[in-house]
Formats: sequence, C-alpha cells, structure tokens
Amino acid sequence: MSETKKVRRKRAVAVIIGLLVILAVLALLQRLVMPKYMGEVKEGALISEYYDEDKDFDVIFIGDCEVYENFVPATLWENYGINSYIRGSAQQLIWQSYYLMEETLQYEKPDVIVFNVLSLQYNEPQKEAYNRMTIDGMRWSTSKVECIQASMLESENFIEYVFPLLRYHDRWSELEPEDFQYLLGAEKVGHNGYYMQVGVVPVDYIPEGKILGDYSFGENAWSYLDKMVALCEENDVELVLIKAPSLYPEWYEEWDAQVEEYAAEHNLKYINFLEYTEEIGLDYSTDTYDAGLHLNLYGAVKLTDYFGAWLAEECELQDRRDEEALAEVWEVKLEDFYTQKEELEALKEEE
Repeated sequence: MSETKKVRRKRAVAVIIGLLVILAVLALLQRLVMPKYMGEVKEGALISEYYDEDKDFDVIFIGDCEVYENFVPATLWENYGINSYIRGSAQQLIWQSYYLMEETLQYEKPDVIVFNVLSLQYNEPQKEAYNRMTIDGMRWSTSKVECIQASMLESENFIEYVFPLLRYHDRWSELEPEDFQYLLGAEKVGHNGYYMQVGVVPVDYIPEGKILGDYSFGENAWSYLDKMVALCEENDVELVLIKAPSLYPEWYEEWDAQVEEYAAEHNLKYINFLEYTEEIGLDYSTDTYDAGLHLNLYGAVKLTDYFGAWLAEECELQDRRDEEALAEVWEVKLEDFYTQKEELEALKEEE
C-alpha cells in the first residue's frame, strides 16, 4: 500500500472515530437533560419498563392513571394465577392507548386487553408534558411515529421527539442531582406497571360535574376505539372495556350510556366499577390516597380481587400458578412488591 493511501486511511479512521465520539457525547448530553421521572413525578418512567419483561401476559391493561393506580397485577397472580401487565401513563389519550396496543401486539398476543374508557372524553391533543410521559418511553417503531403524529400540539415539532436534546436543552439551569444519579439508568418504579400508593386521604367532598353543552364523544375518539376493536379482532384478542371507580373527574351518565350502547353493538364486555362499589367492598374513607381520584393500595387490592374473579370466569382465564418457571419469576416480583409496601408504610408512620 502506498504512503498516500495509508495517510488517507488513517485520516478516514480518525474522522469516523471523531464522529462517533461526537455522537456519543451528544447522546450522553441528551440523556442528561431529559426528565428522569425519579422524583415526585415518577409516572413518566412506567412506559419504558415494559420492554424489560418476559412477554407472556394473559392480560394487558391499557389506559391512564385509572389503570396504573387502581389495579394490582400482584393480586391477580396471587389470587387467580393471572399473569398481567399495565401499560399505563398519565392522561394517556385514546390514540396513545391504541398505538401502545398496536406496539404490544408486535411483542405478544395476550388473551385479554383491558381498556379504561375515561379518555374517550378527549377528542384532541391536550398537553405536551403528558404526551412526553407516554411517548418518550416508547421504543422507536412505526407505532411510535404514528403516535407522535397523532398526539402533537401545533406548538410541537416532530424532530424534537426524534432528538429530545432540541426540546430539553434549556433544562441546563434546572438540572438536579437525580439527573446525574440516573444518567445511565433509572430505578424501577412500577410493579408490572402498577404504581403503589399507601397513603390515606378520605373523601370528604366530591365536586359536582360541570353541565356540558354536548355530552357526545368526539369523532376522533370514536374512530380510535373502532381501531382498537378491529385490531383485537385481527389478533384474536378479547377487548374488555372498563370504567375505574374513581369518584371524580365526573363520569356522566350520558357518557356511560354511549359506552354501553357501543359495547352492545360490538359484542364487547363493559364494566362500570362505579356501580359495584358495595360488592367490591370499597370504603372511600380508607381506600383512597387522594380523596377519591384514585385508590390506594388497599382499595386497589379489593378492586383487583373482584375483577380477577370476573376475568377468570367471564374470560375463562386459566390459573397458571402451577407453571414452575413463571411461578419463580413471580416469587421475585412479589418479594419486591411486599418490600416496597413495608418501606412505604414505614415512611407513612414516621410522618
């Protein structure tokens, strides 16, 4: 090889190494300035945790905080041998739920997908902060790209989802110790997607719902529910619609009637748990941590136990506790679950 060729090769290698170093530094800087969701707002870390799981779930929950704070996969396993996971996020909009469902079905085919219908009230994108808490945690796929396009407000740019550094560059002045602590990896927040709360704040006042000029759900929202139905039919997955027993925001009778009619027309099962409070055994003086918006662990266990019996009977789900490998996985999960329960309860006693 001539001397000239050797020099050119060395220069090319140096350029490639230089570019790789620059890309690595930019990736590290991007990771540094992106929110870690390890402080007070941990819900933004839930979506990404699914990818680390062995994907053999019988039931997948999809929806907003009314699923990830009200249902406990550990209880479904302990009491019924149902292996479940919650793909929930804060104010998850129905099109985001659809694309998460679409993505999930690329990884696995559960027997049942449970969708909480509260988000039907939203027909258009709402807030960037909530968009980010769902979308940033998704892995890149066609589903993520389409989810971004469906979710963006006019003030948002697609390129800022591709390169979050462009969006979060101004966080330099807001960096906190957790940004450095969790630079290379976050702590686990959920228990199969469940976000545990053990506080007790009883219900002492329920705000009256506003009178609406029109109680009809929007065309866009309905179209995505149609897509969910079609997607589940294509993949031979049963879609179950639910409304969690949160006392507010208001779930209007007019809304409930529309979902009941839709479920009947499409041969879907629909449960409004607000109608089964007594059967479930919920006590809103002890079973909520935020005065009725969501259940605490103790209320969520009651609700999950009730729903587990229903799932086992109505959806004919099998008890899998005799599967040795899966039982071993859950042995570890339950140890983590009860360890956190004890730690959180101890902290509450100290307050």
